[in-house]
Amino acid sequence: MNPIVSVVVVTYNSSKFVIETLDSIASQTWIKLELIVTDDCSKDNTVELCSAWITKHRERFVRVELITVLKNTGIAANCNRGLNAASGDWIKYCAGDDALLPECVERNMAFIVDNPEIKILFSYARIYSEIFEESHFLKRIPALLPKNIINDEISALGQYRKLLLSDRINFTPSSFIHRQTQLDVGGFNEQVKLQEDYPMWLSLTKAGYKMYFMETETVMYRQHDQATNNMTIDYLIKPNYFRTESFRREYIYPNLPWDIRYEQRFIWYASQLFRSNGLNRNLPLNRILFDIFTVLFNPFKYYLYIKKRVIKEPENQEFYV
Repeated sequence: MNPIVSVVVVTYNSSKFVIETLDSIASQTWIKLELIVTDDCSKDNTVELCSAWITKHRERFVRVELITVLKNTGIAANCNRGLNAASGDWIKYCAGDDALLPECVERNMAFIVDNPEIKILFSYARIYSEIFEESHFLKRIPALLPKNIINDEISALGQYRKLLLSDRINFTPSSFIHRQTQLDVGGFNEQVKLQEDYPMWLSLTKAGYKMYFMETETVMYRQHDQATNNMTIDYLIKPNYFRTESFRREYIYPNLPWDIRYEQRFIWYASQLFRSNGLNRNLPLNRILFDIFTVLFNPFKYYLYIKKRVIKEPENQEFYV
């Protein structure tokens, strides 16, 4: 029996690309699809384009819903609207400027059937500049199997602890997640309006749900100047880092050992020197200056260096590997 899978398309000012996104969903080899399009008060004609497309393609899906709001609320809240509207057992999220490869849903479901313990699954994503053509292909992420965070030996707790140190998931567009599992952890954290993924990975792994990886390409991710989380500029420090300190103070720092907590707090304060666009470009001189202020001048770095070599198996050792 083939269950219904919900594809949740999250849009905001996505008119330039959203039809290509929707076409890629309609072209899926998996037949029983539910389509949820949730728009976060776009200022362009995204909603009109989606509505017209849905009118033409409604019969392709077992159910379609277009959600709109009168006020922009942020990515996390927009994702929650899609999550709450979905009825499939599994959800494939897709931004309104990305696309699914034709066998995306089918390959994810086949892998889950063979591995029924999985509740959250990742795979490879293909990255393009502006246009989904081979001449604009940039790279595949991750480049290699992400054994630093996903392997047979690392438990959900171990993944949680590694995620507390840093967001190691740069392949979020590939995520394929069990719907009820997300609801069980409270959905997306709306405190962090522009970063829906990292708080979700923390919530899932803290609750004991291990992340898994499938060595298959399933999605196409587009880098472009209009993206909410713009990745076309090579930043030394991603802008979201400066926007999410309140989240780290509530959810990250209290769960870290004291030495790592103070090391990260030192880095936060030192990073303020690099908030300007000039110093935050990923250039050789800026990287040298950043290392001087965050590493050479950071006393907790030296303490941790010594601790990792003197204490072979410290308590909560995942933090110190």
